[in-house]
Amino acid sequence: MKDLQLLLDELIPVVRAAGDVVMSVYATDFAVRGKDDASPVTEADERAEALIVPALARILPDVPVVAEEAVAAGQVPEIGTRFWLVDPLDGTKEFINRNGEFTVNVALIEAGEPVLGVVLAPALGRLYAGARDRGAFIEDAEGRRPIRVREAPEEGLTVVASRSHGDAEALARFLEGRRVAETRNAGSSLKICLVASGEADVYPRLGRTMEWDIAAGHAVLSAAGGRLVALDGSPLSYGKPGFDNPHFSAWGAGD
Repeated sequence: MKDLQLLLDELIPVVRAAGDVVMSVYATDFAVRGKDDASPVTEADERAEALIVPALARILPDVPVVAEEAVAAGQVPEIGTRFWLVDPLDGTKEFINRNGEFTVNVALIEAGEPVLGVVLAPALGRLYAGARDRGAFIEDAEGRRPIRVREAPEEGLTVVASRSHGDAEALARFLEGRRVAETRNAGSSLKICLVASGEADVYPRLGRTMEWDIAAGHAVLSAAGGRLVALDGSPLSYGKPGFDNPHFSAWGAGD
């Protein structure tokens, strides 16, 4: 079995190459289509996934790859205790709206746990990565540096909420009794990464998500010292039937 750090070193160039593909489409007058579940899809989703999946097969032969667009097309591999989860373009609505808050996400799952993840926001020039027992880091214009969750400030929590999938009443109920200093909106798995990097304290997701939406961000958050749990506090596991997630919250060092 390859060391997780070695896997991360092999994976990052693949995710960056997929980001280049995404940005090449972003620069065009791309078309938007609807999938069977009414969610949007573009050429960027499909081309990025077509690059990532065979690259993962070269990195770890015989480890199945569960990729969003393939699953949407009915191609669901049999999985065991170890498999990849791929979202080639998380935040397609952000991509369509051209606000830059979309990401490429790849995670490795072992025994239900995301042990390695890479999240690239190509339009923002930010890459987040982390692996179990190896810590987490960001790469941006300033180079590579470690990231860590923060203790919640005395003045209150910085809450990050979805830009495109908000439920104000549910969020208010979740935050009832907690001191909140600020609420920020962001798109895609960037929300989890903002908690991982100590820029926010909690991200409650009170709506539907799929495993590939959050696994890479979850890996980064865990490596940065945070946690992502179901609303009852139980750990979130991967490889569930249908790959649907329950509602959850992502936390830094404080609750």
